[in-house]
Amino acid sequence: MKLKGKKAIITGGSRGLGKATAIAFAQLGVDVAITGRNEEKLKSTVLELQASGVNAFYEVFDVGNYEDVKVGIKNIISNLGSVDILVNNAGIAAFGTLNEMDSTLWENIIKTNVLGMYYVTKEVLPHLIAKNEGDIINISSTAGLNGNASTSAYSASKFAVIGMSQSLMKEVRKNNIRVNTLTPSTIATDMALDLGITDGNVEKVLQPEDFAELIVASLKLPRRAMMVNASLWSTNP
Repeated sequence: MKLKGKKAIITGGSRGLGKATAIAFAQLGVDVAITGRNEEKLKSTVLELQASGVNAFYEVFDVGNYEDVKVGIKNIISNLGSVDILVNNAGIAAFGTLNEMDSTLWENIIKTNVLGMYYVTKEVLPHLIAKNEGDIINISSTAGLNGNASTSAYSASKFAVIGMSQSLMKEVRKNNIRVNTLTPSTIATDMALDLGITDGNVEKVLQPEDFAELIVASLKLPRRAMMVNASLWSTNP
């Protein structure tokens, strides 16, 4: 399936996986709207996207605030004219034992990673249903497949993403909407580097552009075919 001329929304699109995906889309002729909380980084990324000759812009909002999401998505749809692809990428992470982690931080991880995905999807989905076609890509993690010590909040959020995505996939496939849940292992993003969980070695560790390639490949499948879930690991970190 050709992607040129499609219109995409990417949450958390100013850095890391979101930015790499936005750049890959723009290079293929996809118009892109990115969201995030850091306007300076959003502006910089949009300039890079526009250099590919596509329509690109940003909206500043916190996906965990439903009222802000409603306004932001409404503005995006107005500017894009329509939407074909939603990449739910925005997320936060922090690690600590269940007993030691502050309850507010625990709640914020759930609010951003789970409710944020729900809020954005709820606002975009009616537009895809009206078209009777679309793609939703939800970013989970290998932490959503197996819990580990000190990952209770993050794993809980990513397990929830998988459950929500699988349910949504079965709800909307009859509307020709493909829902794909991706569960990457550690990737050398700003967040992973800041948390100290990888050194980002480009020879060994997954890079954001590797993950973007997987997303593009899934979207290029014929409409009759849907990648439901996939994991991506570093070969030998």
